[in-house]
Amino acid sequence: MKEAITYELLHVCKQTGARRGRIHTPHGDIETPVFMPVGTQATVKTMTPDELKNEIGAQIILANTYHLFLRPGMKVMEEAGGLHKFMNWNRPILTDSGGFQVFSLSSLRNITEEGVEFKSHLDGSRKFLSPEIVMQTENTIGSDIMMAFDECCPYPSTYDYTKRSMERTTRWAKRCKEAHKRPEEQGLFGIIQGGFYKDLRDRSLQDLIELDLPGYAIGGISVGEPKQEFLDILRYTAPKMPENKPRYLMGVGTPDYLIEAALAGIDMCDCVLPTRIARNGTAMTWSGKVVVRNATYEHDFTPLDRECDCYTCKNYTRAYLRHLVKTKEILGDRLLSIHNLYFLTKLMERVRIEIENDNLGNFRDEFYKKYGYTKE
Repeated sequence: MKEAITYELLHVCKQTGARRGRIHTPHGDIETPVFMPVGTQATVKTMTPDELKNEIGAQIILANTYHLFLRPGMKVMEEAGGLHKFMNWNRPILTDSGGFQVFSLSSLRNITEEGVEFKSHLDGSRKFLSPEIVMQTENTIGSDIMMAFDECCPYPSTYDYTKRSMERTTRWAKRCKEAHKRPEEQGLFGIIQGGFYKDLRDRSLQDLIELDLPGYAIGGISVGEPKQEFLDILRYTAPKMPENKPRYLMGVGTPDYLIEAALAGIDMCDCVLPTRIARNGTAMTWSGKVVVRNATYEHDFTPLDRECDCYTCKNYTRAYLRHLVKTKEILGDRLLSIHNLYFLTKLMERVRIEIENDNLGNFRDEFYKKYGYTKE
């Protein structure tokens, strides 16, 4: 059977072991390592698809099964002909399974072997998701990459709880594979769980590898733990993931975490961070974080980032951006979102170049020095 998703390894950094690759999907190729903007509810906040493609250079975006399941619902999605047509996006899409949202947003959830009964965060109505329902939903959405339904443990969690959760996630992954109806058109990725217990991570990974899925993700980290614990599990798990398949680290979007992910051999990362902090008046720049709402920028008529050539930096000043943020004008959210998304896209483009030049370790050190980060 032809796989919907395949991975091509192009180069391994001699200095660090980081990977430069290419993921082939039904809606185009993805150069990796890559940052993937999040469009939870079928839109990356304030951005049009043309802006994402032409201004930002986004190769792939994410949408969320939980949110789309609740609204607009699958009847509308089916009538629209799938998510690509619904939102007018002709490049790859990845959908999260909704597992994280079920456990973080909904109340009064009841987890059983069959699935999860929960109250909608929108209106309190009772809903139910199982691996089979999630697969049916993601098949209707039509995403290129679809994530298996998993249980994400809170931090911290006991060993026994984490073990039971990890084992259930594996059983659900098997059910997801059995229920997946479009394997030649959509690739199903498994999610490695196990919290911060290395033996559970090992077992989760090995059990999922036996399912021979087209890709694998590390879930359950970057959930509030100290950075050193995050790095410890990342560096332990990522090198053990299959070399011939995409490696995805879920939910990271700060520059240091993205660089560390690439150093560990990760191919794909995603996060809501760039648009979320834009709405709070914060920008990521090549010289560090800039909180434009601060009074120090009231009379600053320089570009947001002198090293950036995005639409925002070419056309507007920090003083104007501060004015928009302080007056709560929507244009401020848009301009800062354009910049932050462009910055992370260009950062990963630079990471790919440094891997090809066998220089990612040196780049990391130089970047950290400018950004004020410390090596762990």
